Amino acid sequence: MQLDDQLLRYFGTTDIAAIPPATLQDAAARMRVDLGLERDKGRRFALWTLLYLLGAAPDLDVAFPDPADREAARDFMDLAAASEEE
Repeated sequence: MQLDDQLLRYFGTTDIAAIPPATLQDAAARMRVDLGLERDKGRRFALWTLLYLLGAAPDLDVAFPDPADREAARDFMDLAAASEEE
């Protein structure tokens, strides 16, 4: 799952800075629906991470029934937070 492909699919552009706030909200809602329907663990994780970066991700216990997946998401959250501190 490529980030550019996901940006094009949900937002119609790969330039995330050019996306109007209303479009972000609408696309995030569609992404949350897709997250709930997706059964492939890798695709679910990719959708969740994009939602997380947009500030629209569901809680970990909702998104990931598997404890190992929740831990991987926590690791991602820690890495994202550490990159903001630099």
